Amino acid sequence: MIELYWGSGSPWAWRVMLALAVKGVEYESRLLSFSEGDHKADGFLALNPRGQVPCLRDGDVCVYESLAIVAYLDRRFPEPPLLGRTPAESGRVFQTILEFEHHGVPVINDRVTRRIFRGQAVDYAEEIREAAPAARAELARLDARLDGREWLVGDAVSAADLGVYPHLQLLLRALGKPDARDLDLGLTPFDTVFPALAAWCRRVEALPGYDATYPPHWREAP
Repeated sequence: MIELYWGSGSPWAWRVMLALAVKGVEYESRLLSFSEGDHKADGFLALNPRGQVPCLRDGDVCVYESLAIVAYLDRRFPEPPLLGRTPAESGRVFQTILEFEHHGVPVINDRVTRRIFRGQAVDYAEEIREAAPAARAELARLDARLDGREWLVGDAVSAADLGVYPHLQLLLRALGKPDARDLDLGLTPFDTVFPALAAWCRRVEALPGYDATYPPHWREAP
């Protein structure tokens, strides 16, 4: 049985959980507590010396780094393919993921979402506002790409969709925090500002098995 070591709310772990759900792969859930330091315990460090989630173990095989795990799963369970059926499609999937990782994540996660979640929205309000135009530009690119299309690459859900989606959900959750509402970042109401992106989010949420991947601590607190 495949084992997945993950943390609630980690967008990279969520990416892998969505991949497992889309492929219909059963696995043993190993939920780690960041607050308890489970990811730094000796037993976990033996699997991933960097002490980061996600980490997947399949018998004698152990893989960490979310994109590497998705690639492993795509070879291990070929249907449905998440990294493309053709060389061109595969290239576009990786291009979309890496472009967002290199350009979207630094501005959206590091300069906006993370500050808000750490309770720093007031102290770093000016920095967050300065990052907002770049965040809007990255989201606008995705919105334009999805105009008239259902998925980011090709005609079916791919690793590109599963990789980008969790980061957007983190952003939306952060923007709903009381301290963030006064920042006026021009990112909400999301359905109005980015209609194609909002519709795409709903398609991801309609995927079979999606509910089981939803961060459990988000169900308990706003």
